[in-house]
Amino acid sequence: MSLLVVLLPSAFVLLIAYRLYGSLLARLFQLDSNAVTPAVTLRDDVDYAPIPPELLLGQHFSAIAAAGPIVGPILAGVAFGWLPALLWILLGSIFIGGVHDFAALVASVRHKARSIAEVVRDHMSRRSYLLFLAFVWIALVYIIVAFTDITASSFIGRQVLEHGETVSGGGIATSSLLYLALPIIMGLCMRYAKMPLWLATVIFLPLVGLTIWVGQFIPFDLGQWLGTSDATAQKIWGVLLLAYCLVAAMVPMWLLLQPRGHLGGCFLYVALAGAAIGLIVSDRLVAGDSAIRYPAFTSWQAGKTGSLIPMLFITIACGACSGFHSLIASGTTSKQLRKETDAKAIGYGTMLLEAFVAVVSLACVMVLAGDSKLANQPPNFIYALGMGRFLEILGVPAMIGVSFALMAFTTFVYDTLDVCTRLGRYIVQELTGLTGKAGGWLGTALTAGVPLVFLLQPHVDAQGNTVPVWKTFWSLFGASNQLLAALTLLGVTVWLWRTRREAWVWLVTGVPTVFMYVMSTWALASMTLPKFRDANGFVLPADPVPWAGLVLLSLAAAMLVEAILVIATPQRPLQPRRVPGFG
Repeated sequence: MSLLVVLLPSAFVLLIAYRLYGSLLARLFQLDSNAVTPAVTLRDDVDYAPIPPELLLGQHFSAIAAAGPIVGPILAGVAFGWLPALLWILLGSIFIGGVHDFAALVASVRHKARSIAEVVRDHMSRRSYLLFLAFVWIALVYIIVAFTDITASSFIGRQVLEHGETVSGGGIATSSLLYLALPIIMGLCMRYAKMPLWLATVIFLPLVGLTIWVGQFIPFDLGQWLGTSDATAQKIWGVLLLAYCLVAAMVPMWLLLQPRGHLGGCFLYVALAGAAIGLIVSDRLVAGDSAIRYPAFTSWQAGKTGSLIPMLFITIACGACSGFHSLIASGTTSKQLRKETDAKAIGYGTMLLEAFVAVVSLACVMVLAGDSKLANQPPNFIYALGMGRFLEILGVPAMIGVSFALMAFTTFVYDTLDVCTRLGRYIVQELTGLTGKAGGWLGTALTAGVPLVFLLQPHVDAQGNTVPVWKTFWSLFGASNQLLAALTLLGVTVWLWRTRREAWVWLVTGVPTVFMYVMSTWALASMTLPKFRDANGFVLPADPVPWAGLVLLSLAAAMLVEAILVIATPQRPLQPRRVPGFG
């Protein structure tokens, strides 16, 4: 069976969902193109800056996607088979993830572009607000740890391809560093030379491709330069990436975040289009070059991954539903939304676009043989090899195709890393009340510093074998991320119920809240509680991961109690905020 039998219907389902369910959401939330958004009323051109939807869409998409829609689907596809993963990606993104992202964005815009935590404070209690902030900050730390380490792993070693060509991790590092310089130059040109967006795109997007090609010829092999092992070089890259986060989270958004988000978004569109065209136009499909070989279903229980239910729903986070998206939507995107009606494309549409990224990532597993040794490779390399294979059909050399895919991977992650650090700064400043440069640097240093502690610690399994840091934290990241989605949906449901009191609230946001709460707490408890017992009974683990899981479970339980008390207490419906288009 050809991949097209899966990819084309998946794209069609997502497109129909956007047209039908996305339009229904826009009507239910009563989006108004005449409503004045906070990006306009609070404009300061640092955090608040209204920008065209085509620029914001690319930036938002690049920020929410990260490594999640690549790593999660590949891990789940290898563990359980591609069919369960595909069903969760499609159904989850349409009815849960897309609703979550859209609702978080609209809720923030209706509350002066403040965070979801502050929406919770307005409609629940200050205690709920503090609980939510604490949960979010811990979740951000684990996102930064997991994504920093898996990105650093792309910058070391060499990957040998089927035809004997090699792709150098140092070459990817060079391309990545050159890529970071481009949006800064682009931002300066647009701000001071008044270069229009279309011209900047025409000039700088091809330069991204040039950096990919050049990188393999001038590899920045840190391990070789310093005379250290790959493992040590990976640790150093992790430190350098966190140092980048420290600086990037403090610079104005026009200088780095906005142009880089636009370039990254366009670059990722090209990656998707290239893979799709390669599959459609090639007559090599007839010969079975891109036939589905991997089993549709493997097992309900997959070794260390655990049981399909609930682990599937936390292994695939980004691509189906991700609590992290609410932080982007309410942290940076809502401060740049020019019109309320843009929320449909930017909130709901980008989630469905990310779902298609997840489907393409899953296709990289589907083309593998069931007993292929490649299934044991890190997910970023499985993705790169699969994408390189698709692009090779178009005549792109395998080395360039794999480099292109690895750059697409790191492009996702750069946006996520500095946006996470920026959001962590906001939270620390909210909790401490410190404002200005001093508060900003303190919040940023804490948010980037705590992940550094985890990155530099040795991580071993029960047998004493070294385990990649990202693998240690991925399950905890997935569970905490999905629990964050449940908390966001819970806060949005309380807001909608208190201001609308309409039955559709329970169906549209209430049911997804319950589903995400059950699956994420089930998964988190199954990963956390066994660590407090051994053959002799109760123990206090030295590993900080189960303790973090216990804290997250406690915070989530307290938040749920707070929400139930608010919903169950008889009270008059609140008047919606006097924002045109709502109420």
